[in-house]
Amino acid sequence: MNWRYRHTVLTLCTLAFASTMLARLVISPVVPDVTAHFDVSTGAVGLALSGMWAAYALTQFPSGILGDRFGEHRVILAAVGVTAVASLALSLAPTFAAFAVLTVALGAGAGLHYSVATTLLTKEFDDIGRAIGVHVAGGPLAGLVAPIVATAVAVRYDWRAAIAVGAGVALPAFVAFAWRVDPTPAERPGESMRDRMAIRPLIGVLSRPPIAFTTAVAVLGAFTWQATASFLPAFLVDFRELSETSAGLLFSAYFVVNGLAQPAIGLVSDRIGRDGAATASMALGVAGYGLLVAGPRMSLLPAVVVVGVAMTWGAPLQSRFFDKFEANERGAAFGLVRTAYMVLGATGSVVVGVVSDVAGWGPAYGLLVGVMGVGLTLLVSNRALGLDL
Repeated sequence: MNWRYRHTVLTLCTLAFASTMLARLVISPVVPDVTAHFDVSTGAVGLALSGMWAAYALTQFPSGILGDRFGEHRVILAAVGVTAVASLALSLAPTFAAFAVLTVALGAGAGLHYSVATTLLTKEFDDIGRAIGVHVAGGPLAGLVAPIVATAVAVRYDWRAAIAVGAGVALPAFVAFAWRVDPTPAERPGESMRDRMAIRPLIGVLSRPPIAFTTAVAVLGAFTWQATASFLPAFLVDFRELSETSAGLLFSAYFVVNGLAQPAIGLVSDRIGRDGAATASMALGVAGYGLLVAGPRMSLLPAVVVVGVAMTWGAPLQSRFFDKFEANERGAAFGLVRTAYMVLGATGSVVVGVVSDVAGWGPAYGLLVGVMGVGLTLLVSNRALGLDL
């Protein structure tokens, strides 16, 4: 492959995404330390994490509009810069109330990145499924590093130092992107934010049957992803009785598999179709989460591998959105649907956290088997019934 400028853009967008993801994921391995330090329940921390993911989701739509108004380059830099500042502030939070507020602020800042970066990549690449798959892999890349580094730093220092790692990674990503990626022109520099956020056109986009259908399936995937990212280490320690080190290694393995599989599933979706690739990911989710909850101890590593592949649903479904959008609406429209499915999917953290408090981790993660099963049923029914959604 001849290295071109577009590959630099893809690499640095992926690095920027990884930095914003890592800043959020370093919180998960230290959840027990946070609950103990502030003397709060797992459900309370789950609520804070749901707030973080909800804020992340809510900024997807305005970030798309901001990208159209000011250019993707400036918005991505803002996202990475705010992530660095918010991570540092979060590590210094004096009370749980401050911790919760700053967690939400971190989500809001990080949320400015993904929609505009994806839109930028669709301008640089024709094979968007593969490009989106590589970009999405920035999340698993962060997931590989986050549990190992957060656990090691927390053991050597404390949970505050572990969370501060997010700022240490975001700052170099900010510098690299500012240095190597050219400023991008604004698509709609003169259009007001108020006009772009008018309610009726927004409802019109979401109400298109193919968009509504894809959004519904994405909600189910996002719900499951949030619950996995927030609580997989705690589930493995409390329910499967693994050590924190072993749970952290499996958490890293999940992200390694997910990262390696993302570009592949994106390429598959380019070759055989978005729905076929998404259906395979949902089917693997049913199998993987079933093994996590009910399989023998020796099946935990295979289960984590299967779950890692299952959580590649993002590449085919996001590509499916772009297949349905008009060229002149991609930035704002993708931000809108990202906000819609991620806001609803963000409830995965609080729902699973509360169910674990009330009924235990078995029912909490068993719920994810059903959620993925619903997604599988929707995709199979669409094809079997010829609904053309």
